[in-house]
Amino acid sequence: MKTLIIYCSRNGQTRKIANFIASILEVQQSCNVIDLLKVNNINIDWTQYDRILIGVSIYYGHFNPILMKFITQYQNQLNERINGLFSVSLVARKTNNYIPTNNSYIYKFLKKSPWRPDCCAMFAGALCYPNYCWFERIMIQCIMRITGRETDTSKEVEYTNWNQVVIFSNYFLQLSKIA
Repeated sequence: MKTLIIYCSRNGQTRKIANFIASILEVQQSCNVIDLLKVNNINIDWTQYDRILIGVSIYYGHFNPILMKFITQYQNQLNERINGLFSVSLVARKTNNYIPTNNSYIYKFLKKSPWRPDCCAMFAGALCYPNYCWFERIMIQCIMRITGRETDTSKEVEYTNWNQVVIFSNYFLQLSKIA
């Protein structure tokens, strides 16, 4: 069977992580990676997938609203398969904020969501000052100044712990559905 990885990325780091996870999973199982923003243009043949992994970025404290629409529409298809959620945020660069049970964004989302993923992960994202519009650049620079992080707007800083991504990917691959 196959794994379907669906992602929603604002500045590309979630897409990068989704593709990295696919490269790990493809050692044992083939994968398709689809942008959540393009799902409505694709007719998903759910019967070919036994695993679904959804990756989303957090932007100013929120997931893209299209995620909740997708989950509501395809809740049955998700629940019939091994499934998981990973989230990407700059907040996860801080100690213990990469643990899903400690992360308020995942907690708030799951509290509202009808979906209960079999597993969750939180990964630190990347700081991409050159890709931000002027307003975003200034806002993020202020946040980084307050937290004692990178404020040079000419730089890009990747905070993703790729070892955590590997561990989660292998964990997801070993999950089995309890009937």
